[in-house]
Amino acid sequence: MTKKGKLIVFSAPSGSGKTTIVRHLLAQKDLNLEFSISCTSRASRGEEINGKDYYFISLDDFKQHIKNEDFLEWEEVYRDNFYGTLKSEVERIWSEGKNVIFDIDVAGGLRIKRKFPDETLAVFVKPPSIDELKIRLKKRCTESEDKINMRIAKASVELATAPQFDLIIKNYDLEVAKEESYQLVKEFLK
Repeated sequence: MTKKGKLIVFSAPSGSGKTTIVRHLLAQKDLNLEFSISCTSRASRGEEINGKDYYFISLDDFKQHIKNEDFLEWEEVYRDNFYGTLKSEVERIWSEGKNVIFDIDVAGGLRIKRKFPDETLAVFVKPPSIDELKIRLKKRCTESEDKINMRIAKASVELATAPQFDLIIKNYDLEVAKEESYQLVKEFLK
């Protein structure tokens, strides 16, 4: 892959607010960002749209992409639920002269940082607490209690990786977290 633009990675446990922060940053035209759409083998949830939120592909297709080494990074996040970033997606965004922003799981975010250490700003969004995370996930009304408990268990492990990121944004107040994220990204892109 040719290195052209910058890579902005936002990672966090589910329910931390990273997607809201990423959407806010995408709306700031001066940052010249474009969202990297990840591939997933899971079914869409709620109002998710193929080609906008994710590229929803079959498990077999996902495994074929792995075999073909088409991914910049990929992971089996939950059993038979794969997520990954196609190299072609990043190349597409760079070819448009834009910087890439990722809303991605912790392991994937750290893999991108390791592959492109100088071009990547890796930001970890930290929730106020595990209890608050559980409340946020329940409010979504998109998953069963079992799935929520699975995400909470995973969140504890993910929180331990926070020090491996370049920056940690504490999302106690969403407006403050959005502004802090904007300033940090703007500084990195100078």
